[in-house]
Amino acid sequence: MTTITFNYVTYISSTLEKVWDALTKTEHTEVYFFGTAVKSEWKVGSRVEYSRGDVTDYGEILSYEPNREMTYTWESVNDETIRQKPTVVTFKLHQMDGDVVRLSLTHENLLEADYVEDNNSFQGFNNGWPFILSNMKTYLETGKTLKFTL
Repeated sequence: MTTITFNYVTYISSTLEKVWDALTKTEHTEVYFFGTAVKSEWKVGSRVEYSRGDVTDYGEILSYEPNREMTYTWESVNDETIRQKPTVVTFKLHQMDGDVVRLSLTHENLLEADYVEDNNSFQGFNNGWPFILSNMKTYLETGKTLKFTL
């Protein structure tokens, strides 16, 4: 089974600490991530959960370096796709000159079923991640989020 890797990079006018907090604290994820709460002990081996009431996505933290990099498996509760192994998400942060943070996301072990070719949808990792991270960038830089309807 051939797997695909999705990469996305954005630059945010912020600090490493604020971007990290936005990725790891519910008070922020609920604002920019479709109302989703994130919960974890944030250490290697611990579970990470995303929920909107009920858990929607979950995984296990594989590596964790605060304000720098984290990697965890990603499994969706409603995913009926047959997979040989779970997908893996990695976030990397790098402080650039001034107040610019480079945020890179890599999502590995994806299948063709994980991509949705629809420019008017947030479905599929290829549509969902760019919107979520763009919304986080807007939130961190302006205190507001993008106006949209699901």
